[in-house]
Amino acid sequence: MRTESINAIGRNSNWVPHLVLWIGVFITAFPLYITFVASTLLPQDIAQVPMQMLPGAHLWDNYVEAWSKGATGTYLSPPGKTLLFNSLIVALVVTFGKITVSLLSAYAVVFFKFPGRMIFFWMIFITLMLPVEVRILPTYSVVTDLHLINSYAGLTLPIIASATATLLFRQFFLTIPDELVEAAKIDGAGAMRFFKDVVIPLSRTNIAALFVILFIYGWNQYLWPLLITTSNSLDVVVVAIKKMIGTGAEPTDWHIVMSTTVLALLPPILVIIVMQKSFVKGLTDTEK
Repeated sequence: MRTESINAIGRNSNWVPHLVLWIGVFITAFPLYITFVASTLLPQDIAQVPMQMLPGAHLWDNYVEAWSKGATGTYLSPPGKTLLFNSLIVALVVTFGKITVSLLSAYAVVFFKFPGRMIFFWMIFITLMLPVEVRILPTYSVVTDLHLINSYAGLTLPIIASATATLLFRQFFLTIPDELVEAAKIDGAGAMRFFKDVVIPLSRTNIAALFVILFIYGWNQYLWPLLITTSNSLDVVVVAIKKMIGTGAEPTDWHIVMSTTVLALLPPILVIIVMQKSFVKGLTDTEK
């Protein structure tokens, strides 16, 4: 009897976490739904108070205009396809750059014995304590001296180093058994062959998890692209959306702003959907 009462209480209390989950989903998804609805309306419909809650009849027209023309007004934005291409270049270069640099630096720190290697590691680690604002001015000065303003190299190269990824790879490399290293040496494998044939395959789940995180990080870059580019043709989509919102007498093309915002959400969502299993496995798998 007591067991049945406990089970009944457990079943009745199951609705609490579900309710909290649904409230969280609503809080997160409702602004996205409003953005989507606004992207299907005309500017005068968006300006109405209250705005209608159902999608309008101009979805195709608004998205075609955002994709092929962009916004007008005080900020003549490039077409949405150009903005998305710029963001994609930045996200991919930053992602692959950070993973490559972090893999090689962590590999050197763990598997090579050289004087001061821990000093170099701690120098990398200490950069985590420096806020971005502290590094902006010297980084901008270096990029200016190298004449990389208004270039893809200037947008991506200064931010491809990652102390966090280096730390994560180092911690994983420390779990690789010494016997495996010795077996590779006996088999005649050099340093780079061991790296390519052993370390990289063992690190696939970690790389997949970091790929998702770093891609979203690169896609959402705002401050650095805002500082390093003065040409609208090199604007990334996050910066362009902010510039589309007028601050003066010029009206804002809200239907284009909202359509571009929805388009900007699609690539990160696609990456998460495609790599979801690998991402979760990379974060939770402890059996290497």
